[in-house]
Amino acid sequence: MISIDFHSHTIFSNDSLTRPESLIATSRRRGLDRVVVTDHNTIAGALAAHALDPELVIIGEEIMTTCGEILAAYLTEEIPPGLSPQETIKRLRDQGAFISVSHPFGFGRSGAWKMEDLLEIAPLVDAVEIFNARSITPGGNQRASEFARQHGLPGTAGSDAHAAFELGSAMLVLPQFAGPDARRKVIREGKVQGRLSPFWVHFFSRYAHLRKKVV
Repeated sequence: MISIDFHSHTIFSNDSLTRPESLIATSRRRGLDRVVVTDHNTIAGALAAHALDPELVIIGEEIMTTCGEILAAYLTEEIPPGLSPQETIKRLRDQGAFISVSHPFGFGRSGAWKMEDLLEIAPLVDAVEIFNARSITPGGNQRASEFARQHGLPGTAGSDAHAAFELGSAMLVLPQFAGPDARRKVIREGKVQGRLSPFWVHFFSRYAHLRKKVV
């Protein structure tokens, strides 16, 4: 079995405080077998982290579409933000990526989805994030889990880490696999492990966002 954090960030993100070196060291120390690095609208940080530890790091991206955010893993090319969900998914499929929806019902998040938009893409994605450690209220995760169950979609889990100490706060334990196709085959066997992060972790994101504006 392997433990995977499906949702983490690096310093290359617009709102991250985690450098690639710190991300890798912390992940190894906490016994994570794989980490999907999913910066906002870029794969630069994921590429940097993957170059340092290709066994641990899976290249991903959290992409803002016109309707909400899509979380993708095993990317070879960066997907720009601002496309329709359907076009985003098409471009991801063209490169064989594993496609999920991050925090679809996240309270107060700009990447949350309206139900009618989410229903349109449900048949087109591989999974739904059913446990996000940065969910402000447990209701968002519960709604995501229920949506996944109703639509026959497997669930993923991730820390949504913006600082190294958050890594591994949520993960999915899966049978051994290699690559996106194998992951699609075993994803339904995943067991969610994790806990909600304290509310104050969101101040890290705010600080990084303001720091970027100053720089």
